[in-house]
Amino acid sequence: MPELPEVETIARGVHERVRGDRIVEAWFGGHREPFKTPPARQAAGLEGRVFLGVHRAGKHIVCDLGDGELEPSPSPASQASAGRPKGGEPAQPNARLAAQWIVHLGMTGRLLVTVPGAPVAAHTHVRLLLASGRELRFVDPRRFGRLEFRDLRSSAGFSATGAEPLTIGAEEFASLFRGRRLPIKAALLNQRLLTGVGNIYADESLFRAGVRPGRRAGRLTKRELERLRMELRAVLEHAIRRGGSSVSDYVDADGERGFFQLEHCVYQRGGLPCLRCQTPIRRILLAGRGTHYCPRCQR
Repeated sequence: MPELPEVETIARGVHERVRGDRIVEAWFGGHREPFKTPPARQAAGLEGRVFLGVHRAGKHIVCDLGDGELEPSPSPASQASAGRPKGGEPAQPNARLAAQWIVHLGMTGRLLVTVPGAPVAAHTHVRLLLASGRELRFVDPRRFGRLEFRDLRSSAGFSATGAEPLTIGAEEFASLFRGRRLPIKAALLNQRLLTGVGNIYADESLFRAGVRPGRRAGRLTKRELERLRMELRAVLEHAIRRGGSSVSDYVDADGERGFFQLEHCVYQRGGLPCLRCQTPIRRILLAGRGTHYCPRCQR
């Protein structure tokens, strides 16, 4: 399942490519599984809307939509007079926030921006034709993803349930685990505590912090928790810079794979030597999830 870095990478890529574009036509497939909101209602709500921006909330991609007009791109003459290079700029949205389209990728979901006439992949469930001629497509072979439309005149905007690991402070982070008896790995995966962290980045951050995944969360010292907070943030930020981890079906908004899987220290390296101490990496089942750690480097 795509985790925070992968979802962030896709959200940024889609934002760069569709901001200011208008949805001309919305097509939805016949499989009901991906649709948290009925497809007919989604299509009616999406058509005519303008993309104000796209951002990540936990493991969700949130498309902010407006109902106003687009400002025209500056003409080459006006750009030259303003000292800007020719070539045009993306149209800027001049609309109020009116609705949201929320995408959860599930296990195998992809949100792709394609050129006109690009071949339609199997298991394509949504095609949004944009005024620019491009299409925004949702592809999901296993159909575990979920798509939701919210009209903000009648419902609240979407927000993640847990704390944001990229911005959480030391005291708030420590308070999440205080008194908890569950293993720290399981606590990191609890989306009600921290949002966006999954199996890959829990394993990798625990290794970098030198903490065994099976230790009780409430027994970690303040110093250990602060080291874990910093390492978790560092590994997530680095993974975003590397375009995420492509260990299964994940690709970005252009259909390109990420590169952070080349830098995994423990995840899916069971039996291989630790990159620090050469001790074989162990793989165990913890809270129902495959978990990888170094028995020497992690205490």
